[in-house]
Amino acid sequence: MLKYLGYFGVGIFIGILAAMFGLGGGFLVVPTLNFLGVEIHHAVGTSSAAVVFTSLSSAIAYHRQRRIHYKAGLLLASTAVVGAYIGAWATSYISASQLKVIFGIVLFLVAIRIYRKKSAEPHEVRLEDVELDYRLIPVGGFIAGIASGLLGIGGGAINVPFLTAMGLPIHYAVATSSFAIVFTATSGALKHYMMGNVEVEWLLLLVPGLIIGAQLGARIAKRTKASSLGKAFAVVLAFLAIRMVLKGLGFAVP
Repeated sequence: MLKYLGYFGVGIFIGILAAMFGLGGGFLVVPTLNFLGVEIHHAVGTSSAAVVFTSLSSAIAYHRQRRIHYKAGLLLASTAVVGAYIGAWATSYISASQLKVIFGIVLFLVAIRIYRKKSAEPHEVRLEDVELDYRLIPVGGFIAGIASGLLGIGGGAINVPFLTAMGLPIHYAVATSSFAIVFTATSGALKHYMMGNVEVEWLLLLVPGLIIGAQLGARIAKRTKASSLGKAFAVVLAFLAIRMVLKGLGFAVP
């Protein structure tokens, strides 16, 4: 019984972070499952399925808060799904280790920029008044998809910085990223399930905590100042970037 409570607690913790930063949670689910003894390919597949529930729970919470920019989210998702398949296919022809180093360095620089950038509070900007260049959003989604398929990172690591650079306040960017990830994660999860990489037993252990954690994370994000949320996101992004560089250089990091 204590073991199951432990898995439930882990799920809540991952769900909170996933919802707060619009990252899906795969960057924590994969190393957690691998640490618990799940083979890496099955850990990735099970994580893809888990992220569907995390992002869906997050999206429902953010929908209630009216913070999702649906048009931007759908445009991101439409090209990210295609990009993810191309990225997965490209792993057979491109050295992922070198790309991880380069991409990790770029993400680290992006993290520094977000940390220094001042973001507007949600009450200062109405979602309807935000002007975005809808021609560029599918490009960002495509890049996020390729990065997800090729480097094994969640699309949120690209979505959130991209949307904030486009002019969307951090709270809305996180919410919209969570919505977009529902579609890309579902696509990846179905593919992994057909390949036999989804461990249903582990999925059932983690999902209840992930769903509840995502609801809590969305509430925490709502009560967090834009400047604090932006800085916290930058720190998490820097962590992901450093981890990616170390993995690309051959270090055995979880």
